[in-house]
This record gives sequence, structure tokens and C-alpha cells, in this order.
Amino acid sequence: MKNYLAFLLVLTVSTASAHGPVPTRLAAPSDLVRVGLTDNDTTAGGTARLCEQVTFARGLRYGESEANVLDVATSATKADTPRPVLLFVAGDTFTGDHAAPELSRQIQDQIMCFAARNDMIGVRVNYRLAPSASWPAGATDVAAALSWVHGNIDLFNGDARAVGYGAGAFHVATLLAHPELQTDRADVAGVVLVSGIYRVGKDASDNEKAYLGSDATQYDKRSVFPGILNVDVPIVLAWAADDSTRLVAQGETLKKTLCGAGHCPRGTILRSRDGIAAAFGLDGSGDSLAEPTLLLVHQLEARGLP
Repeated sequence: MKNYLAFLLVLTVSTASAHGPVPTRLAAPSDLVRVGLTDNDTTAGGTARLCEQVTFARGLRYGESEANVLDVATSATKADTPRPVLLFVAGDTFTGDHAAPELSRQIQDQIMCFAARNDMIGVRVNYRLAPSASWPAGATDVAAALSWVHGNIDLFNGDARAVGYGAGAFHVATLLAHPELQTDRADVAGVVLVSGIYRVGKDASDNEKAYLGSDATQYDKRSVFPGILNVDVPIVLAWAADDSTRLVAQGETLKKTLCGAGHCPRGTILRSRDGIAAAFGLDGSGDSLAEPTLLLVHQLEARGLP
């Protein structure tokens, strides 16, 4: 499974239906600064230009594992009101290093800065990996990260009721499709799923088996079906023109099934996922994630979900 992405917008609707512990709130903003605020942690070239006036907080712990860390990117420009949060869950394979071996830190930083430069707060989440962590560890880590954001993002002048990006489409979709995995304050307001595998079959790859197990009879239970059909939030579904036949088929099947259930997602086909300029239209071209993602944010704001 290569370079699959997912994006999500989440909502803190304080449903008080906790299924697990809520991460401990940070003691004070001063503690947060000491763990890693930097204003120059970007590389030369495109990232440096895109990340001008963007500040990063690195390596903030949201869970017990060493892998349970996240980064926060904020604009240096002060806002009169709390900003929505875009949560990006990096993912390339179930077994890759730091959850995204082929998505370099530079590209991930550009995604974070895209959020910060569009009046949002960017949050990148790392999570536990197979084979040491198997299903549903990825989804429960995403839930824990969302709970951390809801409990702490006000320290960055963020509005915890609007969260955002995710890469690692399977983990994000799994969390939405399996309510039993959700923790308190991990509600989702909107989702963008990009080039994901949503149901694994007998042709599962080795890295998929490492996460889902070797027993193929369990794969349907661990897929996003039928639970994803019960999700009542806006969904944007995308894949790239240069995706494999398998990835395109996964996206088309999910779209057809959602539409059949009366919850047809907004769709888009990306020109390419090889670079951030193509994926987010930063090169001025169309067919990117930038427009549908920002439209989703504005749609939620118009509904009174700031």
C-alpha cells in the first residue's frame, strides 16, 4: 500500500460517551513551550517559503507509547477568534517508519503550513505501527490524539470543535466506522479520505497482514463496512489519476456504497500524489485537495460549527 492519504475534520460535541481514558491535559502553556516550540525548523526551498511566519511545536506526547507524539503548526499572525484545527494523520504503510516512510518530514511540514496559512492550526499525528501494534491500534491512537487536541488546543488559540486532516485513510475510516473504538471528545465533523484501502481481501499484502492478522476470515469485521455507512458527517472522497487499479477500485466501491446509502460524498480525482504542489494545488493547478478541503471547512463554519 503506497502513499495513501486521508483527511478529517472533527467536532468536539462533548457527547460524554467515553470508551477509554482521556489523555491528561497539559499543566500550562509554559510547559508546552519547553517541549519543543521552534520557529526555524524548516528546510530550505519550498518548505521555507510556505512556512514563513509559521511556528512548530514538536514531539508533544498524547499517549503512553513513544510513538504517540504529535506536532502542532500555528501562524504567527494573531487571530481574534480561536482557529479551527486540521488534523493530519501521516500514513504510507502499516509497518513503515514513523507511520510515513515515503512522506518526508519536509512534505508533512508543507501540509501543516498549508493549514496554518489558511487560518487553521495544523496537527500531525504519529501512531503505533505493525507488527508490534496490530488492529485496531492505529484507530485507537487517532482517537487518543483527537481527545488530546480537544483538551489542549486552546493553548494554541485553537477551537477544539473543528479539527482536521488525516493521512492513513484506513485508520481514520476505521475509527469512524467502529464506534466502540472512539473515546470521549473524538467526534468527527467532516472527513476527507484519499487513496485508501477500505476492505482488505484474500489478496492482502504482507504489511496489511502484519496489521490485520493472518486470519482472512477476520478482514470483513475489521473493514470500514458496514459501519462507514452510518457516519452522518460530510465526506470528501479522493484518489489520484496515477493510483493503482486496486486503490481506484477501493475508492469507487466506497463512493458507490455511500451513494447507495443516501450519503454520497463529494469526490475529486487528483492529478498526482507525487508532490505537495500537485496534491494541494500549491503550484496554481487544479485537481487538488486544497479546494475541496477548504470548501469542507467553510461548509462546517456556515452550519455554525466553527
